[in-house]
Amino acid sequence: MNATEALRHFEETEALLSGHFRLSSGLHSDKYLQCARVLQWPARAGALGAALGEKLSGLGIDAVVSPAMGGLIIGHEVGRALSLRAIFAERVNGAFTFRRGLGLEPGEKVVVIEDVVTTGGSTREVLALVRSLGVEAVACAAVVDRRDAAAGGGTQILEGLPFRSILRMEVPTWDEASCPYCRLGEAIASPGSRRLVSVKPAG
Repeated sequence: MNATEALRHFEETEALLSGHFRLSSGLHSDKYLQCARVLQWPARAGALGAALGEKLSGLGIDAVVSPAMGGLIIGHEVGRALSLRAIFAERVNGAFTFRRGLGLEPGEKVVVIEDVVTTGGSTREVLALVRSLGVEAVACAAVVDRRDAAAGGGTQILEGLPFRSILRMEVPTWDEASCPYCRLGEAIASPGSRRLVSVKPAG
């Protein structure tokens, strides 16, 4: 699957939204990729997972790890493509941890999978979690690389590890102080799972 084919999945499911959004990173943007609208369709999720799995083959991976909620479905599909188990980490009191009987053994080699990477913050948190358990992270991946140039956007490296994605999107982001939509007083939406407040006035 190439980038054009991946973008078609987002367009056909109306998953690329326009407006005023607060991303899970805390940055503001006029575009939001609602990957859940794509991944709700098993055939589309499977195709994207297979494409990422192909990019990760040959790395000696033992398990797939994803941050919930955004990485859960695509992580499962990458696990299916690689015939590996796929587990997820959840936030408890603001920090990622494994629950529900899930976990990893020291010495295992894992890949961390997300749906969209903007700053790489969630990936770094999950990397810290697995490393604290004596687990070796060998790669990171996401369906969409939204990182700007300063955060390594367009490169195949994240936190010193191989990074793979299917679609690269250069979408402007701002902090709150420099956001042009905040200056206009436009309402902001927070669609991501990290923030459950959906809409509140800006300013």
